[in-house]
Amino acid sequence: MTAITDIPDAPRAARRPQIGNPVLHWLRKNLFSSIPNGIITVVLLMLLTKGIFSFVQWGIANAVWLTPTNDSSACRAARGLGACWAIIPEKYRFILFGTYPFDEQWRPALSVVLFIALYYVSTRRALWRRELVYLWIGALALISVLMWGGLFGLAFVSQDRWGGLPVTLILATFGLAFGFPLGILVALGRRSKLPAIRSLSVLYVELIRGVPLVSLLFMASVMFPLFMPAGFNIDKLLRAQIAIILFAGAYLAEVIRGGLQAVPRGQYEAADALGLSYWRKHRLIILPQAIRHVIPPLVNTFIAFFKDTSLVLIIGIFDLLTTAKTAIIDPAWQQFSVEVYIFVAAIYFLFCFAMSRYSRSLEAPTTPK
Repeated sequence: MTAITDIPDAPRAARRPQIGNPVLHWLRKNLFSSIPNGIITVVLLMLLTKGIFSFVQWGIANAVWLTPTNDSSACRAARGLGACWAIIPEKYRFILFGTYPFDEQWRPALSVVLFIALYYVSTRRALWRRELVYLWIGALALISVLMWGGLFGLAFVSQDRWGGLPVTLILATFGLAFGFPLGILVALGRRSKLPAIRSLSVLYVELIRGVPLVSLLFMASVMFPLFMPAGFNIDKLLRAQIAIILFAGAYLAEVIRGGLQAVPRGQYEAADALGLSYWRKHRLIILPQAIRHVIPPLVNTFIAFFKDTSLVLIIGIFDLLTTAKTAIIDPAWQQFSVEVYIFVAAIYFLFCFAMSRYSRSLEAPTTPK
């Protein structure tokens, strides 16, 4: 027998212990590994430095932070030199709550706080029990009472007066809360052995995904009432909510179907060997693994639909972005739209970034302590 020769190890340079500052070693390895990479790094750093310096000058150093009530003269004097952040304290209540009665705006503000609290509680794995469902039902009922009123001495406020951040959260929350289970059912239907169920599921997915959300909102707002009996009318916000749920369900169905296909066939056979019924097999064994496989595309879809709620503008619903656009119609502040859009973008970013960070914690493997 021939002797087994030594298998060459990694290159000698890689085996050599690092000597010196580890930060310099990282910079040399990742940013200045070659002359072209070094040139690109320097150019990008120069552009980034110039951009940050310009923004600090415009957004902080030369900015106008406060002005007298509805007086934009100081902002107009600083136009081109600094930002006018004074428009935010002047218009923030309209941006966040739309035309909701001014003296009653504590009610939508409390509703937003309740939504955020529900999101936070739902991220705690220790609270993933049946009681969490009851908590959601109770909190959503309380939010409905706060927004509508008419009970407990609260003045009634019609949905035509709703607007801003509460409307965005309502559309996104209910759209995803109902669209997600709908997507699961449709995904299972597409993999069903029954031809009728499979065909209906395929037809639903292809039909909904084949048209943009704008057309669905238009159909829900204009065409849907034409098919209703005389005297029967569904609120405009509810019609938009139904369109968003149907649209979300179709897209989520395809994401979940990909997760179902990623589950090894042996898991299905093991569940059948245990004698589990169809629904218990999927609820206890298949779906947890399938959803775990597709957490990144699921969260990406959630984030996309959260931002797509701004499309309800076309049917006359004032979401957060629409109230921001309306707030700068005032001639005194019309020149300072950039600051308003930055404020709204920051709100969207906070919610989307929170969803992204939470998805990363779900992807991380959990090991018993």
